[in-house]
Amino acid sequence: MNAPSTAGRSAVAGPRRSTPKRWLGALVHLGALIPLGLFALDTALGRLSPDLIRDVTLRTGLAALVFLLLALAVTPVVTVTGLAVLNPLRRWLGIYAFVYAALHLSIFVAIDYGFNAALLADAVLMRPYALAGLAALAIMLPLAATSTDAMQRRLRRNWKRLHRAAYAAGLLAVVHYIWLVKVGVIDPWWYAAVLVGLFVLRLPPVRRRVSALRKRQL
Repeated sequence: MNAPSTAGRSAVAGPRRSTPKRWLGALVHLGALIPLGLFALDTALGRLSPDLIRDVTLRTGLAALVFLLLALAVTPVVTVTGLAVLNPLRRWLGIYAFVYAALHLSIFVAIDYGFNAALLADAVLMRPYALAGLAALAIMLPLAATSTDAMQRRLRRNWKRLHRAAYAAGLLAVVHYIWLVKVGVIDPWWYAAVLVGLFVLRLPPVRRRVSALRKRQL
């Protein structure tokens, strides 16, 4: 019996290699629905706070921050584990971070302030947390707009330079959260610690060291 051709092997192996990517992508899409599902569940069970607008605003903002940190975590996790199959997830995690951040802002602008330009200008200029949040979203906008393969090819090296700004967005989002909550609330500082840890893992000397240790253990 003749051995299968190279083309035949490639045709068989290709779908197998892509299966983990499809499953991981599906998990990200399903995960993006979790904040909405939890909101629907809490609504049905009557577990929302009396201040509904603030509740929804905080939920969408927290979802945006979580997805942004998950997007930033992809490269360090790949460095530590060697699982390059995770790399494509960074795009969708970043897009969902932007979607929730945009929803967060929309609630703030449309529902909380009723599109009142004077009140909105006062809120942004007089409340530092609002300014930090707006700056974070402004950074995320071009990142989401250039997340496609076509834009990556068009921008070439500039694409990576642009998308490094995701860490600035993460920093501003954490600062936004810290300034928003009351003094003494520790929750935002956990997110700040995660962001610092991810940034340290991205530093070239640390990244090379971690990669060398991982390869040594193989």
